[in-house]
Amino acid sequence: MGYILLFLIGFGLAVSGGVTIIAYMNFLPAGISWMEYFIFIKGRIECYFLPIGFLLMMIAIQRFPEKL
Repeated sequence: MGYILLFLIGFGLAVSGGVTIIAYMNFLPAGISWMEYFIFIKGRIECYFLPIGFLLMMIAIQRFPEKL
């Protein structure tokens, strides 16, 4: 049960981080370059939810017992 909860938390964080990164792409038509975009999202804590969520999901998948 704990691994399923860990997976779901990771999934939620990954979705939240991914949506945030895509939402910040709306700054690109406003005139900033790709390099300025990456520098901007590097400083935003909510953009780190995507890799943290992927990491939690990978841990949950690898540690999940094969026999239930």
